[in-house]
Amino acid sequence: MKKIRDLRGLGVKSEETLAKVGILNVDTLREVGAVSAFYRLKVAGFKPSLNFLYAMVGGLTDRSWLEVAQSEREQLLAELESIELLEQMFLK
Repeated sequence: MKKIRDLRGLGVKSEETLAKVGILNVDTLREVGAVSAFYRLKVAGFKPSLNFLYAMVGGLTDRSWLEVAQSEREQLLAELESIELLEQMFLK
């Protein structure tokens, strides 16, 4: 299985951080998705930057995080907001 650290724009620190929320390899990151992985980190008490979100998307699509930030920022933030709203609905 491919290691997260082998993805473009991600390294050992990214891999270690994702492992703390059960994302241990590229296949799992792909299954969970970058936005859900980012949300898992937030819920677990980590404070990931949006750049980390962009880097995960970039890593999965072999692009620079800067390109992702410029072209998909609004879409990714909307996805994140949707996950947060759904979670709030089910927790009430």
